[in-house]
Amino acid sequence: MKGQFEKPRYFDYDPQICAHGRSGKTACSRCLDVCPAEAITSLAETIEVNAYLCQGGGACATVCPSGAIRYVYPSVKDTLERLRRLLTVYREAGGMDPLLLITGESDQPLPEPVMGNHLVMQVEELASVGLEVWLSALAYGARAVWLVDRQEMSAGVSDALQQQLTTAEEILTAMGYPAGVVRLVQPDQLEVHALMPELEAAGFSGLGDKRQTAYLAIDHLYSQATRAKPLASLSQGAPFGSAEVSSQSCTLCLSCVGVCPGKALQSGSGEQPQLRFVEANCLQCGLCTRTCPEDAIWITPRLLFDAEIRKQPRTLHEEQPFHCVSCGKPFATRSVIEKMRSRLSGHYMFQNERAIRRLSLCDECRVVDIAQDPDAMDGQIRQ
Repeated sequence: MKGQFEKPRYFDYDPQICAHGRSGKTACSRCLDVCPAEAITSLAETIEVNAYLCQGGGACATVCPSGAIRYVYPSVKDTLERLRRLLTVYREAGGMDPLLLITGESDQPLPEPVMGNHLVMQVEELASVGLEVWLSALAYGARAVWLVDRQEMSAGVSDALQQQLTTAEEILTAMGYPAGVVRLVQPDQLEVHALMPELEAAGFSGLGDKRQTAYLAIDHLYSQATRAKPLASLSQGAPFGSAEVSSQSCTLCLSCVGVCPGKALQSGSGEQPQLRFVEANCLQCGLCTRTCPEDAIWITPRLLFDAEIRKQPRTLHEEQPFHCVSCGKPFATRSVIEKMRSRLSGHYMFQNERAIRRLSLCDECRVVDIAQDPDAMDGQIRQ
C-alpha cells in the first residue's frame, strides 16, 4: 500500500511559559522524564516534540506545571464540557451519588454489570487527564473520581500519576474532605471507600489555561468546605508553592525575576528596589533557586486557599536605592555596591581611590569619569 496520511497532532506547545530552562540553567524536565515514547527532547531552554514519535499518551501535559504543553486531541475544554454535561444530565434525570469512572479508550470495557451511579467517561489515555480535571469533576458534583487502571502504564507514567494523586489528596484533606475520593482502582475493585459530601455544583467552563481551571475548582471546593485549613502543605513535586528570600544575602539583582516563567517573581514599581512575589503564579520549577548568584532564595510546596491572598503581590525584600555620588540618580542598591567593592578590591584596575569611587557612579557618569581619567584610558593604574 502506498500513499500519504496525516498523523494526529496530539499536543500544543507554548515556549514562552515553559519552565524547562532560562539563562543557561535547566530546571523542569517532567515532560521528558514521563514520555514513554521518548518523543520529547531538550533544546537547552525549551523542548521539542517529535510529532511522528508522539503516541498521544498525554502524560506530558498532565505533569506540566505551567500548561506550556497541552493535550489538544481532545482539548481540556472539550473534556470538561463533556464531563459537566454528563453530571448535569444525570442529576436532572434524578440520579443520586454519581461516581465518575475514567478509563482509557484503548482499554478493555469494564466488566458487567456496572452500577447505575457509575458514570463512565473514556479518554484517549488514562494519564491524559490530571489534577485540574479530577478536581473539576468533584466541583461539578461527582461524589468520587476513580481512575480505572489495568496496569498497562509504564513505570514513569505510573509514578507521575501517583504524584498527581498525592497532590490532589493533600489538597482535599486540608480542606476537610475525606481521603481517597480520587484514587486509582483496578476493574475488579470498584468498591466505595470514601465519598465527597453533597455540594452545590460548579458552573465554570474550561476556557482558561491549566492553572486557572485548577484554581477555579479549588476555590469552589474551598467555598463549601466546613473544616478547611488556611493552607495545604504539599509534597515535593507539587506545582503550587511559596518562595522566600534571605534579606542578608539578596542584593536585589533581580536575576530571578528575569527567569521566572510564571511571572511569580516581579520587580517593584517606581524607584524603590523591591522583589515581589505572587504565590498564585509560582510553578515550583526551581529556576529562581538555580539562577540566584547569592543562593538567597528557596521554594516550598504549599497551597494557600484564600484566593485574594494567593493573588496579592507581597514583598519578599526591599532596600533603599543607592544614588550616584556625582549626579544623584538612583541606579542600584547599597548591597550591590558593597558587594562589588568587596569582590573587586583585589583587582588590578581598582587599586586607587578614583577607580574605587567609579563603582559608586551611574553608567553615564562612569563613562565620563573613565574618559577623563588618563590612567583608565591607558589601561594602567598608577600606584
